[in-house]
Amino acid sequence: MINPPQISDSHCHLDFPDFNGELDDIIMNARQAGVSRMVTICTRLQQEPIVRKIAETYDPVFYAAGTHPMNVDKEPMATVEELINLAVHPKFVGIGETGLDYHYTAESSAQQKQSLLIHIAAAQKTKLPLIIHSRGADNDMAEILKSSYNSSPFSCVMHCFSSSPELAKIALDLGFYLSMSGIATFPKSQDVRDIFSNTPLERILIETDAPYLAPPPFRGRRNEPAYTAFTAQVGADIFGINLKDFASKTEENFERLFWKAK
Repeated sequence: MINPPQISDSHCHLDFPDFNGELDDIIMNARQAGVSRMVTICTRLQQEPIVRKIAETYDPVFYAAGTHPMNVDKEPMATVEELINLAVHPKFVGIGETGLDYHYTAESSAQQKQSLLIHIAAAQKTKLPLIIHSRGADNDMAEILKSSYNSSPFSCVMHCFSSSPELAKIALDLGFYLSMSGIATFPKSQDVRDIFSNTPLERILIETDAPYLAPPPFRGRRNEPAYTAFTAQVGADIFGINLKDFASKTEENFERLFWKAK
């Protein structure tokens, strides 16, 4: 596409082995597809120096760091002070990803809740957005987010949203954002598209979660930030607007939430 609309991939994992030795090409592909900014997410704090180096090397790349809920039983528990110290870096734009995953790792639920509360406290203190992963834990997630927000407000994005309409409503009522991934493009994901169609456009972000969840026509292959454009087109279709307008609105949303990347 000549002069594609500018969009941002709000969530990818450029430090994963899937991209080893190819980052120059991956970033170039993204820029050619109109992806002007990427937030690469650190899921294990021991990887933070590597993720930080990627952000320092490539102008369009920003980063966030935290302990993924599926990693909490394999990693030292993060501290609020540790996350606050990381947030000083000029390209550090968010706290997480953190959250709850009872689908794969329910046995560590107590540790996940402890970790989530630590990340929330860091988001409250730094005023940076919280990046939430939630799977199979809607009730606990809703309760923790509501009680924590009522104690001290914070901003948040529900990354790769594919949970229930009830959790979506709670998140939106708190002023949070829902992020649309390749899941919304899959033929059998009408329930996810329905949730997004009932979400205010000013609360939607776009992401790849690369290297996972590649949208058609790349489904089943490695995802990369360039493919954000395919999910954005589905988002535009959901709202019945053209891609340029959808991209413009989600860019405004991205800059409102990830204010350090503006």
